[in-house]
Amino acid sequence: MTRINTNVSSLVAQNRLQSSNNDLQTSLTRLSTGLRINSGSDDPAGLLASEALRSEITGLTKSISNTQRASQIISTADSALGQVSNLLNDIKGLVVEAGNSGALSDDEIAANQLQIDSSLEAINRIAQTTTFQGRKLLDGSQDFVSTIGSVSTVKDASIDQAKLGKTGKIDVSVDITAAAEKASVSISSDAFNAADIDPEATNNVATKTIDISVGGETVTVTGNADFSSITLTADNAHAATASAVNTAGAIEVTFDGDSDPSDVQDVLDALNGIEGIVATSDGPGTGTVVTGDAAASANTSDGTDVGLTVTGAGLDDITVNYTAGTDADVVATFDADTNTLNVALGTTTSNNSLTNIKSKIDALDDLSSEIVDDAGDALAGFGDLTVATGDLPAEATGTATKAGLKDDLVFQLNGSDGAETFNFGAGTTVDQIKAAINLVSDSTGVSAEGTTDVTLSSDAYGSDALVSVDVISEGDDGAFASSLSETRATGTDIKASVNGVEASGDGNSLSINTATLDLSLTVDEGSSTDFSFSITGGGATFQLGPEVNSQQQASLGISSVSTGQLGGVSGRLYELGSGQSKSLTSDVSGAADVINEVISKVAQTRGRLGSFQSTTLESNLVSLNETKANLQEAESTIRDADFAQESANLTRAQILVQSGTNVLSLANQNPQNVLSLLR
Repeated sequence: MTRINTNVSSLVAQNRLQSSNNDLQTSLTRLSTGLRINSGSDDPAGLLASEALRSEITGLTKSISNTQRASQIISTADSALGQVSNLLNDIKGLVVEAGNSGALSDDEIAANQLQIDSSLEAINRIAQTTTFQGRKLLDGSQDFVSTIGSVSTVKDASIDQAKLGKTGKIDVSVDITAAAEKASVSISSDAFNAADIDPEATNNVATKTIDISVGGETVTVTGNADFSSITLTADNAHAATASAVNTAGAIEVTFDGDSDPSDVQDVLDALNGIEGIVATSDGPGTGTVVTGDAAASANTSDGTDVGLTVTGAGLDDITVNYTAGTDADVVATFDADTNTLNVALGTTTSNNSLTNIKSKIDALDDLSSEIVDDAGDALAGFGDLTVATGDLPAEATGTATKAGLKDDLVFQLNGSDGAETFNFGAGTTVDQIKAAINLVSDSTGVSAEGTTDVTLSSDAYGSDALVSVDVISEGDDGAFASSLSETRATGTDIKASVNGVEASGDGNSLSINTATLDLSLTVDEGSSTDFSFSITGGGATFQLGPEVNSQQQASLGISSVSTGQLGGVSGRLYELGSGQSKSLTSDVSGAADVINEVISKVAQTRGRLGSFQSTTLESNLVSLNETKANLQEAESTIRDADFAQESANLTRAQILVQSGTNVLSLANQNPQNVLSLLR
């Protein structure tokens, strides 16, 4: 090549040298920064990927610190709750000790009350002073805000977790499909003699009933035992109307047989005018009686009794004895020890009318009587009926049997709180059995109620409630075992759904735990009333993920542990203070119920916080660290420089630059060879 205006070799050498210089500069930059991508031109796609990864890593880094902060907050709250638990255990010991009133003096119980008051103050102080960077943790400010307080059937509520989402509100609807029930065993009245007792002792006087035909109607005539027959005759003297007389037990009815004959009503009036006689007709009483009807037929039958029913107020049985007296008038006396009424008939027959006997009985305290037929229905028209001693039975038809168990009985009663063995003798009354069972209901958890039929019911509700009756021994005449509806019964838990999700039931309490809502509610005993409420805010929200949304956040409710808020269905903790309704001098048993419930609630709160810390926070922390490490590795692979490769690239670039420089020098010397042609 002998051209001098264009040195192609030099141009080629320059280009190659420039490329080698660029490679050298790239290698030097990467080695000096440690990054493979230092600008968008280095790797546009890689830059996009690495920047996205860097953003995620930044979010994960902050999520890790958030989780660590949340764990520290939970640890702080748990530590304070641990002190509250210690104080509550001290209070329980003082309450139990105060129950030993037979061995403790009033001063000692007062000293225990002072210690309880001091512990209550300490608990309130802990509730107000437990803070983390100025934020109070146990005063209720970290609890959820809801309208549950307006629901009258809810006795206790705990909202542990709720994700309010963008709306900042959750509407909660509770539908109760079946109320909780107690365990129940019934004892029918067959177990007791009360079913065999006639509480109204009746004494009857035998009477007779005769049906006669008068004017085409049937007339029924009822009278005393002396009444045996009825004779119908016409009045040849043309009397103005019918008449009737009773002569030596034979009744003779005489009626008008002339042109204006008597009708049936005239005959009825005549018969009813005789002392101790009642006459009725199956017709209207207007049938005409003529002379030809005088030969009316008469039928006699025994079947109706008339007498006195004697009733004693509050008495299970009465024995009535009728005797021949020595006084002119009737004398009635009552022996309350044996429930026996003694009636001595008067020596004057006219005094022995049912009306007079009734008045003597009614004059006695707590006794009353009534003239009745053998069906027990009240009768009128027999008040003047007179009776003799032989007309009345010696004793009342009511059976004088002592009310109560039919035979000796021994049985064991088991409840959810314990067991008790009962030993009753024959004749033990229903009230006595109920009283014995209810006396120890606090240790068995079973109460008795009822009058004739007795029902044994558990004090508690739910599947844990128990009533079990084990008959150990019973006399041959006893019917207690056979009268039991069943020997073992358990209660049932409440059945309900919360926002369409089936809730877990435990007695009168229900709970759900979903991704968005975790709550527990206790309703009134046996309540089946549906209700609804809203959660409108509150709670402690922790950001546990790199994205700010409800799925990567956890909301936790921490309720107040002040004495005014700690408690449940049995009452509040402040009630154990001096002068309150459950102080040691007011209600030790009630104080024990409250403290047991509070200890359980604080323990549940600590367990819930511990579970959140160990399962949610710690597992989240491990997951975040592992994810961050994987993302950092991916980002490093894309963006970081490989020093081994870049070192090799640097050496190559250096050699190429040196070689290119030499070649360019030689290429620039080529035009000088033209001068040799010009010489």
